[in-house]
Amino acid sequence: MTADTGTIAAIMRQIQKILGIALWILGAVLPAPLVKAEEFIYKHEAGDKYRILSTVHEDVYVNRRLSHRSEILNRIAVEVRQVENGLGRHGAVFQTAERAVGQQGEQSFQWAREYESEFDRDSQGYLGIDKKYFMPVVRNVPVFPNQDLKPGDTWTAEGYEMHDFRANFGINEPYRIPFTAHYVFLGNREWRGQEYPAFSVSYRIFTEPERAVGNMYPVRIMGASDQVVFWNPALGQAAAYQEHFRMIFELSNGVTMEFRGNAEAEILESEAMDKQQVADDIMEDIARLGLPDISVRETDEGIVITMENIQFQADSAILVPSEQDKLDKIAEILVRYKERDILVGGHTALAGTVAGRMQLSQERAGAVADYLIGKDVRTPDRVVVRGYGAERPVADNRSEEGRRRNRRVEITILEN
Repeated sequence: MTADTGTIAAIMRQIQKILGIALWILGAVLPAPLVKAEEFIYKHEAGDKYRILSTVHEDVYVNRRLSHRSEILNRIAVEVRQVENGLGRHGAVFQTAERAVGQQGEQSFQWAREYESEFDRDSQGYLGIDKKYFMPVVRNVPVFPNQDLKPGDTWTAEGYEMHDFRANFGINEPYRIPFTAHYVFLGNREWRGQEYPAFSVSYRIFTEPERAVGNMYPVRIMGASDQVVFWNPALGQAAAYQEHFRMIFELSNGVTMEFRGNAEAEILESEAMDKQQVADDIMEDIARLGLPDISVRETDEGIVITMENIQFQADSAILVPSEQDKLDKIAEILVRYKERDILVGGHTALAGTVAGRMQLSQERAGAVADYLIGKDVRTPDRVVVRGYGAERPVADNRSEEGRRRNRRVEITILEN
């Protein structure tokens, strides 16, 4: 390098340094861009349907020792039934399914609980809901301050959680835990390749419940939730959220239960399903593929494909080889509706005990679901398994023909 070129390089470095300092000062002086208040409102339109899919990864500790790990799939189907005076009346079905983490061969989520709910939501996010409903658990989150926001702005709002303690603690009414949520507007953040206005939500809870009916009940409940919410102004609702949480239950028998984990959820709009057309198309496919003992019907949930007399090894959930060819053909049909989640339900004839029938029906439905997952029909988080035992017969169990029809697996292509 010559003296001249060295001098020029030094001058350029000085210019870059000066420009960098100037830009830093300019950024500090100029205000951050505002996002208008009207961008942060809930929008409701009668007839809108959407679903929320939430996956929770949870570690359970008993007296500070890891007991087990589980994965929980929450599937919420929501419909805006009417809009009046700015309030959207929502009807929703909350389905929870679980699977253990670390069990070899475990693929499908096993249905656990289902709740129905109805609530109003205003444009800021506040809920009006009867106290009899257990869902949603977290209420009045997120809500907005009705003002323009720039990155770094904060606000607070009151919210609460509602918990179902019936089975564990004998508390029959939904149990309410209030909290104060703290919000920070973060500016634009990326979610799955797209930028959204985002904000954090954090709250802490603490309560000491009254004595419950059972011998064991919580004497102290503590918890924390830290979330990032990605907002979709065009749709007027969240696009997704991520959460880290921790809940601690100190029980009356001296045991401490702790739940730690993280959750991720996304909100998906549902296109209207032409059920009649879908059912007709599937019937044509069944005839073309030469599938025996298969029927199709429309329900409120979607389109149900019923496989009667599906064959397993005696008193087991192991499919006989001949049934795999049938499922391969069913898979061909299902892949054409990949935008829809599916529910696989198992049914038995009236034999054995209630508990035994329920377990066998769930295991058989799980075997079918796992086979379809293995064929890439759906990913595991798009399939829920439920066993019904002999609760929903379609024929008389007193005849062999009736029992044959009742031993069935049903695959529902869900509308929402």
